[in-house]
Amino acid sequence: LLEQVAEFEKTDFKANSKVNQESSKPKLAPLNEGGVSELLQKEISRLKEDNDKLKARLRTLESQAMSALDDKSKAERALKDLQKSQGDQQEIANLEGTVAEMQKDLQDSLVSAKHDLLRVNVFDESYHVYLSIKELEKKFQQTAAYRNMKEITKNLPLVSIKYIYEFVALYSLLRYESDE
Repeated sequence: LLEQVAEFEKTDFKANSKVNQESSKPKLAPLNEGGVSELLQKEISRLKEDNDKLKARLRTLESQAMSALDDKSKAERALKDLQKSQGDQQEIANLEGTVAEMQKDLQDSLVSAKHDLLRVNVFDESYHVYLSIKELEKKFQQTAAYRNMKEITKNLPLVSIKYIYEFVALYSLLRYESDE
């Protein structure tokens, strides 16, 4: 359609330049006012009407061509927007996957940190119990009962010493618990 419009403009431009050249040439006056002149006048008016119709058609075709170009550019913009939207959706899906992985990693890290904290708490508790037992043993060693036991154990064989030591540790632990 655009090619046809361009071709029409070229032919119209050539015709207009010829008309301009012809209008600049001097015209001869008609010899008689008879039928030839009147026929020429009718032909000229018919050609002017045809020319006006063709110009109107040209304007219509130009407006249709411009409308078609506008529609084409709108369609291209819509296509680009759609492609961008699809790219954004894919990017969102990728980000959602990354977020899911990060959440899983954070959850794993949280579980690991809880286990580490429990280990530290158990170690701290057991160390505290160990210190408490040592303190109780120290206090028990300062009592008269321990000194008496020590005297008794000098006379007993080594196996019974181990048995007595376990008894004393159990006794001191029971005593400590009853004091609390």
